[in-house]
Amino acid sequence: MTNLRWGLSFYIIAITRKIRMSDAANALLTTTADLLEHAAAEYGQRPFIVDGDLVLSFEDTLEQVRAIACALIEDGFVPGQRGVIWAPNSAAWIIAALALQYAGGTLVTLNTRYKGAEAAAVINDSGAHVGFIVDELLGVGYPQMLEGQNCGALQQQIVIGSSADSETFTDMLARGTALLADGEKADALKRARSTVSANTCSDILFTSGTTGRAKGVVTEHGQNLRAFSHFADILGINADDRYLIINPFFHSFGYKAGWLAALLRGATVYPMAVFDVDAVMAAVEAQQITVMPGPPTLFQSILNHPSFDASKFASLKKATTGAAIIPTALIVAMREQLGIDTVLTAYGLSETCGLVTICRAGDSAELIATTSGRAIPDVEVGIMDDTGKLLAAGETGEIVVRGFNVMRGYLDNPDATRETIDDSGWLHTGDVGHLDDAGNLSITDRLKDMFICGGFNCYPAEIENQLMSHPDIAQAAVIGAPDERMGEVGAAFIVPKTNHVIDEAILTRWCREHMANYKVPRYFYSVDSLPLNASGKVLKTELRQQLTNA
Repeated sequence: MTNLRWGLSFYIIAITRKIRMSDAANALLTTTADLLEHAAAEYGQRPFIVDGDLVLSFEDTLEQVRAIACALIEDGFVPGQRGVIWAPNSAAWIIAALALQYAGGTLVTLNTRYKGAEAAAVINDSGAHVGFIVDELLGVGYPQMLEGQNCGALQQQIVIGSSADSETFTDMLARGTALLADGEKADALKRARSTVSANTCSDILFTSGTTGRAKGVVTEHGQNLRAFSHFADILGINADDRYLIINPFFHSFGYKAGWLAALLRGATVYPMAVFDVDAVMAAVEAQQITVMPGPPTLFQSILNHPSFDASKFASLKKATTGAAIIPTALIVAMREQLGIDTVLTAYGLSETCGLVTICRAGDSAELIATTSGRAIPDVEVGIMDDTGKLLAAGETGEIVVRGFNVMRGYLDNPDATRETIDDSGWLHTGDVGHLDDAGNLSITDRLKDMFICGGFNCYPAEIENQLMSHPDIAQAAVIGAPDERMGEVGAAFIVPKTNHVIDEAILTRWCREHMANYKVPRYFYSVDSLPLNASGKVLKTELRQQLTNA
């Protein structure tokens, strides 16, 4: 289960709340198609996306979305089918996502750090028919990584960038624009658009679990717009905001709390494809950024940068950060040195559309520092013991959630869905915490072994499965180890096969070739055996103790 926690804690800095759409308008916006059409009418030629030299207004965005959607339909895409995006943050990413949804389809996101086999496994499981894939990122060719892989139902690849072998996004946009001039083609788009409702599946975000096999979290248009309308209100996003989005769009933080929230309130977004501190600092000053998310390392790097000048951050009024551990000193520095007034925390999971609780403006500093706030409207949060009994305030147990934001279920996995959502509608998060008398949530532990490395959720079972494919490894167990910069990093305990010796440097290189970089363990410990309980389960509490004593 993906526990975004937008880190373990998600911080939001906000000062004022300005123009909002009317309650009547909000009630009508139950799909991203509705939202996009409303935003185009409401904000017109105001800029929505600024991606380098490319500036797209809200009207431009609608027209490009309609063009891509029309081309998809011409190519045989039908409502209910799925499309995957494997690319870094960009204007094209947003257009492709909205086009898939506008045509009645479902968006599937892919982590840009995946290797070919990892990406192909998700594409296969998702049943995606079409893929929007970047040509290259950081010198790596993404279409080439899928060559020879089993991608299931995938029939068409559109390359974001340049390509000699496949249609590019630019080519498809031109083709779709021409198709829109044909009344028959435009009518076909209109029919597809009419199939989209609040209950239509809008996206599937894949998240690993304790089995090590990725699970697709299915959510709907209406619940996502409702959740992030609350988020936008509480954060105070408005049409005057300029939102620098560093968090990846394949994650709810960059997608739903990012450009979707901005679209809900008419803000301008500035996608950043690759994290770079100098580029971030330059963008904040040049574009007068008012909203900026980022991991703690971003803000630490800014504050410690040799050329740091607080005056260059005067525009920044709302920001987000999160990780397993947030130093109090960092929050103080963000307020005092960056001039940010209010810090709020929040909690969410992919299985809850990415949002469950959030602090409110006016909460005390102590409350903000020690809790993740209260439930968003129309959502219940409880603490449950292992017998299914709801516990009183102050008692510790598993965090459970019930309300409109709970996922439809896991894709093609009814057993996992039943294990996660009980007969009373409570979604079991796998996290441990307690509530205070006012309903503020404090997260104290995790029932499951997931750890967060640099803002990315890492699942030991998945990493262990990958390690076990190494020819020299007999057994593997992975836990999270504290790290000042990354929050947590992986520590792998390896039992070599008989007569085999593990070379740490060689194994590290092998891991980097076979798994996403954030999954690669920082530490390797070669051991004769792993501590097991009576049922043969690895006692990771003992491994953590060994790590503490090392």
